[in-house]
Amino acid sequence: MAKDTIVILDFGSQYTQLIARRVRELKVFSVIEPCNVSVERVRRYKPKGIVFSGGPHSVYEKNAPAVPKALFDLGVPVLGICYGLQSLVKVMGGRVYESYKREYGRAEMYIDNHDDLFFSLPSKIVSWMSHMDKVAKLPTGFIQLAHTLSTEFAAIGNPQKKIYGVQFHPEVVHTDKGLQIISNFLFRICDCFATWQLEDFVKQQVSEIRARVGSRNVICGLSGGVDSSAAAVLMNKAIGKKLKCIFVDNGLLRKGEAK
Repeated sequence: MAKDTIVILDFGSQYTQLIARRVRELKVFSVIEPCNVSVERVRRYKPKGIVFSGGPHSVYEKNAPAVPKALFDLGVPVLGICYGLQSLVKVMGGRVYESYKREYGRAEMYIDNHDDLFFSLPSKIVSWMSHMDKVAKLPTGFIQLAHTLSTEFAAIGNPQKKIYGVQFHPEVVHTDKGLQIISNFLFRICDCFATWQLEDFVKQQVSEIRARVGSRNVICGLSGGVDSSAAAVLMNKAIGKKLKCIFVDNGLLRKGEAK
């Protein structure tokens, strides 16, 4: 059975990896791509849904990254988070208000529509905000789904096209029912199945490494970080003694840890 895939476009958020982790915790495979990825590359994943991450930008900045409008032609559900929401709104013909007052931290959010994205949630939850700009006018076909006392459009959606956006961060633990919101997007909106398991991913990667390496040997630069350590473990599992690790002290480990 082919695994359902959620493609996450990274707009520079510190939480992008956390979004991917939350999706995988719900047993749906996720992959992160840069925000300027080609539409054709996204299409090749045959995604069940697309998530736009947050980011440190304003849509009014010069050369600010923008949501690729052609992605909406793929006809798959979309969820924009924070900056991802703002860029989505601007690209689709709405208006974003350039605010100079940052909203950061917990905010009580009132849910105005419990269909789909907020299904089975209480009428009021605590959300985690981290933004300056705000949505001022919705694109055609969108409706308000939630608000806070200072943010009129804390969540919006176009149920017919299955395009949604939230001004808060459902992926962080500070947001009440955040995982439930992501779950609703995956299973009620994207129609995903919870079939992905990490063990299957490891088996697939081991098989691909063996096929690519063949009879050759591999040198791995190992810094002690998560990325190089995970890569080394996978390669060791795949090719064993054909792997040679070289420790690279980049000066970023804790005092004495390199020894």
